Amino acid sequence: MTQNLVSMNLTSDQLAAVDAALEALESNLAGMVSLSPQQRRTVPRMGDKSEAFCRQALSLLGQNPQVVNPGLGLPEAEADLATLDALRPRLQRLERLWARASDTEVALGSDIMATALQGYALLKVSGRNQSLEGLRASLGSRFAKKPRSTEAQAA
Repeated sequence: MTQNLVSMNLTSDQLAAVDAALEALESNLAGMVSLSPQQRRTVPRMGDKSEAFCRQALSLLGQNPQVVNPGLGLPEAEADLATLDALRPRLQRLERLWARASDTEVALGSDIMATALQGYALLKVSGRNQSLEGLRASLGSRFAKKPRSTEAQAA
């Protein structure tokens, strides 16, 4: 019994269209940033509860400009919020697409591995009669167990 989780063939035209779409995304989203690992750890994050607070605070500050110091950066924060609102549905679509692409990659690899393992088993059984023992042995090196180190035996 063979495994076939996915059956997908991409034409050169389809791949070219995907590449063009990715180039368009990269071009149109050129303003996105890459945070360093240090920045990722240290920047304050806006979670669900914090988002409600931030929206309310920006709204109140916008309604009461007399209390806002011009150096606060309220217009930039309001623009950031509008950009976040516009970007989120697209990010959700990208996340769904990424999840499907990742699952497809796993399924393709699994289909390939299942067929290769079944083929290897066939070679073990019938390859002896076909003068394929040397080739089968070279494939079998993937399964060869490495000798335990002396440190592991002493423990």
